[in-house]
Amino acid sequence: MASHYNDGDKYGDEAEFAIVEAFHAAIKTRVREHLATSGETWDAFVFGSAPSVIDAGALRAIDARLLELGHRYDWSALASVRERPEAYKPAEGLDDDATQFSFAHPEAPTPETDEDGRVLCGIGDNVVGYPEYTTGTARYLRSSDRVLKYLSDGVPPGTIAVIDDSGGTLTAPILEQFAGVICAGGTVRSHLGILTREYGIPCFMNAKVADIIEGDTVVMETTAAAKTAEAYQQGIAMTARIWRHARADEA
Repeated sequence: MASHYNDGDKYGDEAEFAIVEAFHAAIKTRVREHLATSGETWDAFVFGSAPSVIDAGALRAIDARLLELGHRYDWSALASVRERPEAYKPAEGLDDDATQFSFAHPEAPTPETDEDGRVLCGIGDNVVGYPEYTTGTARYLRSSDRVLKYLSDGVPPGTIAVIDDSGGTLTAPILEQFAGVICAGGTVRSHLGILTREYGIPCFMNAKVADIIEGDTVVMETTAAAKTAEAYQQGIAMTARIWRHARADEA
């Protein structure tokens, strides 16, 4: 069997997500087949024929085959779901009437109620430490339609925006009007983290939350230390907590 550099690459471990591993495996198979039939060396392939072997047509064929086998992509921008609904996992809670929708991260902390009646419902990486907690009303911003609505009507005062990984681009036109941001992806050095830091808006990135619905009063532990580059590099947890006030039907 033909071999290539990745076979001995110390960074060539299996990918975390099945579809990424499947895509990588398909590309490697195509390269192996080319090397076996052409007799090229690895260097000759990399500096010569690689662009013609792994071209747009090859990638489209791999994509089509993965979808045929039942794989679906995770998404970070809702534009992807709308443009290629057959290729991405379904997105829920996009309509304004989806009042009971909530992110449900499997690593969200176990809910517990503190002495002030607040329910622990999430953790995140704090972008900047502030002297006080940040309290506001949770509002999901997951579509350009809602951003346009807030552009024309204004962002309700005290809004803590709960958004997906693509929120830095999606919400940029109204970002400075938020009381706080809870983002389900990224790091403190992501585009959104940089923007919120410059605007002075409390923000948690890489948030793992569950059971926060539209209209909940949420409290962000923005007094927590900001997560450092060293913490990311060394896998050190530096998380800040997110609570919500008990709802009327829970009192």
